[in-house]
Amino acid sequence: MLQLRGIERYYSSGFVKTYVLRHVDLDIAEGEFVTIMGPSGSGKSTLLYILGMLDGATDGTYEFTGERVDKMNERKRTDLHKRHIGFVFQNYQLIDELTVYENIETPLLYQGVKGGERKARVAAMLDKFGIVAKQKLFPHQLSGGQQQLVGIARAVVARPSLILADEPTGNLNSAQGEQIMETFAQLNAEGTTIIQVTHSERNAEYGNRTIHLLDGKVVPETQAQL
Repeated sequence: MLQLRGIERYYSSGFVKTYVLRHVDLDIAEGEFVTIMGPSGSGKSTLLYILGMLDGATDGTYEFTGERVDKMNERKRTDLHKRHIGFVFQNYQLIDELTVYENIETPLLYQGVKGGERKARVAAMLDKFGIVAKQKLFPHQLSGGQQQLVGIARAVVARPSLILADEPTGNLNSAQGEQIMETFAQLNAEGTTIIQVTHSERNAEYGNRTIHLLDGKVVPETQAQL
């Protein structure tokens, strides 16, 4: 489903390059549940943003379902993202001017889902995540945990083929966190590919493979197990 070859991300200042990712090769098959782990500053979120087509690599190639993402213009990348990817952001990134209901509905509008089905899908998400009573509120009226639940509902509602989650349970209590991970596990069992960034060993156990990053590089499995 995904193939990265020689991916690098760096920032230039004069003659100095500061690398965030270096020589990343990665293959992720359709239907996998992959966890990306590593210390702060290792490049985990940057890699996730590149996979989600929200950032671009400085060098290297990226294929998504056989298409070269690195060769696409911004409009085509955006369209591909909207059609196939649900993204759970660590800092929520809800739209301040929209209500909870409207935030969750947004991906369905992008996909052209008809009104009746949109209403049913949003209602199902509100019920599933226990936020029915919050549907008319705006993001600033919610706690961090509630905003996170809305962000997850928004990512899931469009039934994407790929879900990317950046510390999806970081602002949730243990019961909420377990509910979210069980939801991801169920979606994965139904065929959705999931890639999560997490510091939680418990969350990592839900996946079938863990990729370790250190200083922007993928750590070989033999070293990661030491």
